[in-house]
Amino acid sequence: MAPKTSPILEIACPDCGAMLKIDVASRAVIAHTPAPRKRTFEDFDAATRALREAEERKESLFRQSMEAEKNREDVFNKRFEEALRKAKETPDVGKPLREFDLD
Repeated sequence: MAPKTSPILEIACPDCGAMLKIDVASRAVIAHTPAPRKRTFEDFDAATRALREAEERKESLFRQSMEAEKNREDVFNKRFEEALRKAKETPDVGKPLREFDLD
């Protein structure tokens, strides 16, 4: 007597495009074939251009962070002065209530 074989489903992953073989009876993936890799760039010129653009972007971000670092102390001082002004304007309400004080 030949053993019964359960049907096997072949399904393409909607996310990555890989092929999955699933045994229906055990509900387990029995085989996985990864999706073919896609080329990132068509040729070396496009890859070189992308690297140059990435380098320019990094340089721009670095310059921006350097400018922000130069102005950091001024920004902190302004924030502190604003917080101090707000603290002086709001009246003290006394000691804050705790949950067990309400019992």
